[in-house]
Amino acid sequence: MGEMPEFTRAWVLHPDIKSDPDRREARFALAEAVSLAHALPELEVVGSEIVPLPRVRAGLLFGSGKIEELATRLHDAEVELVLIDGPVTPVQQRNLEKAWKVKLLDRTGLILEIFSDRAATREGVLQVEMAALSYQRTRLVRAWTHLERQRGGLGFVGGPGETQIEADRRAIDTQLVRLRRQLDKVVKTRTLHRAARAKVPYPIVALVGYTNAGKSTLFNRLTGADVMAKDMLFATLDPTMRRVELEDGPEVILSDTVGFISDLPTELVASFRATLEEVLAADVILHVRDISHPETEAQAADVRAILTDLGVGEGREMVEVWNKIDLLPEDEADAARARADRDDDVFAMSAITGEGIEALLGDVAATLQGAVSDETFLLPYAEGRKRAWLFEQDVVQAERQGEDGFEFDVRWTAIQKARFDGL
Repeated sequence: MGEMPEFTRAWVLHPDIKSDPDRREARFALAEAVSLAHALPELEVVGSEIVPLPRVRAGLLFGSGKIEELATRLHDAEVELVLIDGPVTPVQQRNLEKAWKVKLLDRTGLILEIFSDRAATREGVLQVEMAALSYQRTRLVRAWTHLERQRGGLGFVGGPGETQIEADRRAIDTQLVRLRRQLDKVVKTRTLHRAARAKVPYPIVALVGYTNAGKSTLFNRLTGADVMAKDMLFATLDPTMRRVELEDGPEVILSDTVGFISDLPTELVASFRATLEEVLAADVILHVRDISHPETEAQAADVRAILTDLGVGEGREMVEVWNKIDLLPEDEADAARARADRDDDVFAMSAITGEGIEALLGDVAATLQGAVSDETFLLPYAEGRKRAWLFEQDVVQAERQGEDGFEFDVRWTAIQKARFDGL
């Protein structure tokens, strides 16, 4: 992914595909795509529009009339980069770039640019590089079919007989293997760090939520830390950890995670699993929602779906935090407060004004009260799965072999104990 020059003039297009049964309301999708573009500081968004599409054209995405009309508009606005909010095939990309004489990025390409801009930890950087290479691999297009093979050889072995595309693919695959090795090393050291932290008996409270829901603002308010809280998608990429002392409760580690987003391409979800690994270890998950957003329900469903994909949620304490209540009309805000009063797992609040924060923290403290306890017990040798689980959870302080099984000293939370009993 090359460096873009300072302030590239960009135009955002959202194809509203009528034949797509899952299509979102176009104006919200376009607004989100524009926010995405603003997340790259070097882009200047000079225009954006919805393009109604009865159906997708195989080679060009849009119809030829629409392409000409857009060509004029893009030329007049001196646009250098077109962002298309959706998937674009390599062939479509090449044809549109030729027709409009601009660089083109689809949604995945743009998100990758943002991720590479934001990744802070060694692991985050490696994850981005791998996702970018996998994406690039699909972009290798056969630009011509004649002269397909260069002179000589049958192409069974590399060398002169293989096409440039095959050579590029092999180079990318080699690079991917190298990165995967580096990543395994980094993840191993991360696991060691996590094991060391598990000996510090702090429960983990993780903030998750749709991008721009206000997680970083809430995180800053609770910790006094200056995490990049900007009205910007993906302002946080690698989880940020802080120790927080809860009033009348235990000390906890608070973890802020990358914002979720709809239709995040699957290869990116996989590559960013590591940035969400703190969530996998969390005792309490705070799902922060922007309750003032017109699509708050759909956003919440997206977050839940990704958490389920990651295997999060089983036996985990999950609390919904309805944030930005200060932006709702008074009657709607009152209705949200009343609903939160009725539901134990919902809190209405504002990270900006501070309303509702004490009640939320009080609840977290109560949930985690006496959170960590030490226990010693015997586990029969046949219970290999349970033993493996104890080590996965980093709760083992000591292990001794006896006549009838393993004797364990563990330090764990009530939630972990309940999970263990349910295995």
